[in-house]
Amino acid sequence: MAGEDQDVVEVILKDHRTMEELFRRMRSIEADRAGAREEFAALLIAHGEAEEIEVYGALKRFQDVDNEEVEHGEEEHAEGNKALLALLEVDDVGSDAWDERLEELVKAVTHHLDEEERTILNGAREGVPNERRAELGAAFLREREKQLASGCGSIENVRRIVGA
Repeated sequence: MAGEDQDVVEVILKDHRTMEELFRRMRSIEADRAGAREEFAALLIAHGEAEEIEVYGALKRFQDVDNEEVEHGEEEHAEGNKALLALLEVDDVGSDAWDERLEELVKAVTHHLDEEERTILNGAREGVPNERRAELGAAFLREREKQLASGCGSIENVRRIVGA
């Protein structure tokens, strides 16, 4: 990837759109819900960990990025991870428990995506130079791939992250 493809704002937004598509698949009775859940779990954990390890700390140094919003983003990652764990613990993807826990996950994650896009990412787009955004994008993608390769979406790993 080169240039704009590595802009940290763009790569994060691309993941957000993928998460929304996976929500649609997990809600669909015609789709492979368990497969979509597995894909979503890996993406959510890899994405959040990569943001916290490579992006959030770096963005706090720029005046157009609200440090409190960055810290709030980390809190929302924890909330999303807890909701993910609750969904991972449901065995029957056609059950009422699945539907209830999926909606709790959707609510937690979409709230975070919306807030992050309006505050942190808009601030980064406006206040962080293009070259630095490209560097952060490359670092984010490297960490995200490392997380994905480690099986980060497994129920055991999510339990470890959540502290359950």
